[in-house]
Amino acid sequence: MTGSLLRRAALALQILVLGTSVAYADCGDQPEPKVDWTKCQKQRKMLSGQDLRNGRFEKTDFSFTDLSKARLAGAVLVRANLTGSSLSGADLRRADLTKAMGSRAIFEGANLTQAVLAKAELNRATFSRANLLDADLSKAELGRAHLTLAKLDGTDLSYAYLARADLGGASLVGTNLTGAYMYLTRLTGIDLSQAIGLTQQQLDLACGDEGTKLPAGLERPGSWPCDAEED
Repeated sequence: MTGSLLRRAALALQILVLGTSVAYADCGDQPEPKVDWTKCQKQRKMLSGQDLRNGRFEKTDFSFTDLSKARLAGAVLVRANLTGSSLSGADLRRADLTKAMGSRAIFEGANLTQAVLAKAELNRATFSRANLLDADLSKAELGRAHLTLAKLDGTDLSYAYLARADLGGASLVGTNLTGAYMYLTRLTGIDLSQAIGLTQQQLDLACGDEGTKLPAGLERPGSWPCDAEED
């Protein structure tokens, strides 16, 4: 009986120790794949080119940090603070950035294939030439964001806030725009003929031009091209 109680006590202690190691990240750990910096303060750091694949960064503060060309494929960045950070050329394939804060963050040329950015706050962020194939940006805040020449094929932008965002030159084959708010969204010279969920009401709010191709059944608004002073 005593031996059984000892074994149970030992097992309980083991669970407690293992649970503690999982629950608390060591913010002093060096950057490496699978590093756990959950809730750590990593603002204004120089992490350019670091290999952080499959790392855990829930609620981590990366504000104004240089993560350009960092390898973040499969990383968990749920509710992370990326305000003003640079992720130019970063590998963020299949990364989870749900509800991340990325106002004025720079994702220029980044690979965000199949990344999740649902409900992320990305106002004034730059995604120029970024690869967002099959990414989830549903209900994301993208006011005044720059998505010029971005690859948005298969991207879910349903119910996203796109007011005054610039999509000039972007590719939108199979892009889901259902319910997206598109007040003065720049659609100049892009092909929307294969976009999903686009309505006449959305186009009437947006800004296109003669080079904008529309889905069958929708008409080019008489207000196009928009007056530059309105933007």
